[in-house]
Amino acid sequence: MNIEKTSSELEKCISEESKIYKNELMSKHTSFKVGGKADIFVNAKNEQDIKSILEYANKNEIPITVIGNGSNLLVKDGGIRGIVLRIDIQDFNIDKINDEYIITVGAGVKNGFVAQKLLIEEIEGFEFAAGIPGSIGGAIRMNAGAHGGEMKDIVLETKCMDMNGNIKILSNEEQKFEYRNSIFCSNKYIILNTKLKLKKGIYKEIKAKMDEYTEWRKEHQPLEYPSAGSTFKRGTDFITAKLIDECGLKGYNIGDAEVSTKHAGFVVNKGNAQAKDILNLVKYISEKVYEKSGKKIELEVQVIGED
Repeated sequence: MNIEKTSSELEKCISEESKIYKNELMSKHTSFKVGGKADIFVNAKNEQDIKSILEYANKNEIPITVIGNGSNLLVKDGGIRGIVLRIDIQDFNIDKINDEYIITVGAGVKNGFVAQKLLIEEIEGFEFAAGIPGSIGGAIRMNAGAHGGEMKDIVLETKCMDMNGNIKILSNEEQKFEYRNSIFCSNKYIILNTKLKLKKGIYKEIKAKMDEYTEWRKEHQPLEYPSAGSTFKRGTDFITAKLIDECGLKGYNIGDAEVSTKHAGFVVNKGNAQAKDILNLVKYISEKVYEKSGKKIELEVQVIGED
């Protein structure tokens, strides 16, 4: 692929609202702050631009990688060939229907922003997600959850696009939500927006919950360092962080990749970690846990790109 030619032709396909970058470091677009260059990086702000980019990529047989806010993503040091398409739709709308509130949220809207808007409007039910890093699209894809709540509890329907530009609207049931999983993990649907079903609350009570959850995160999670949140999924019959802790791995490091001293379930970037350091550390952790407990632990973080 000729990067200059492709970039120039893509510029003609999309609106000025969306932006194209050449040889873009993915470390600028992931919460881990690691990752090599993407040949072409497009920050797409609307449905039509997404559709146009897909059409162009399909026609020219260019590989396309779709990402959200990059908060649950590890991009390898060799970067990503072809086009990286970041979904950054920022729509936000509130409709009141009888005693319920239907909130339409674009895939690129940050969870924290949604929580603050709903707090102002005194709408409850989203408090659990207020501190979850990243955007609504990523939260839906991974069925993000915390403090006893999950996205599956509040999602009404999700609008998405397949890789040929066709629009689909999936009901809650059709999204096949499971623990840190949904239909979007195994099918190439691009999340455009979602509708959340919530109800009226009381400002003071909503804020108290959000403050409580914020304090919990500060106390228990290594927010001072770049990470991708919980590195591993919970097991069906075990807590992964506990197994890692029991292996004495808190503080163990490879380069600047370290098992957090605050929470063993987090691998953090102490400053200048490379993706290979994180991946080697993850491999080491998995081997040690299996050696000691016989349990196979599974990554929650999505790994993409080339070595």
